[in-house]
Amino acid sequence: FIKSMRGSDPDAAVYYLAKMIYAGEDERFIARRIMICASEDVGNADPMALTVAVSAAQAVERVGFPEAQIILAQAASYVACAPKSNSAVMAIDKAMQSVKTQRTSVPPHLQDAHYSGSGKLGHGIGYKYAHNYPNHYVEQQYLPAELLGEVFYEPSDNGYERQIREYFRKIKGNRQEETEGKEEE
Repeated sequence: FIKSMRGSDPDAAVYYLAKMIYAGEDERFIARRIMICASEDVGNADPMALTVAVSAAQAVERVGFPEAQIILAQAASYVACAPKSNSAVMAIDKAMQSVKTQRTSVPPHLQDAHYSGSGKLGHGIGYKYAHNYPNHYVEQQYLPAELLGEVFYEPSDNGYERQIREYFRKIKGNRQEETEGKEEE
């Protein structure tokens, strides 16, 4: 079922869905698998896939069988037909590995400055509010110093992630293109 959705085959996905329903599989289990696939295999290539999957899971709980099969078929076929990306999976896997192996500290300008005495510690000093800048973006250090230059999320060229890539090129200019060029070397 999941491999069929991941492989962009809505016919196979709906067929395996029907087999699970016929065998008496719990509709909540099926809905859970569709939600996971929507995030794991579609991700930001089509962010609506997760919304469709979550809505379907909620509807299935409210409606129940036999009508729930229609809702599940809609969600499964949507996820199967959506463009695919596992960039979010790759990003969190890489970030989790970094958290496990490296000690870091939050840059002082990002630390909480909403209490008395925070300024004496340097908290919040020099923070730039992104919405005060063109395109609501300002170059600023967000990663801990120990991770500067690290890239966790690399949007694919598939679906909506292509727009994410283009947006980053727009706001960050040539700096991202230079980084991408170095990665290819």
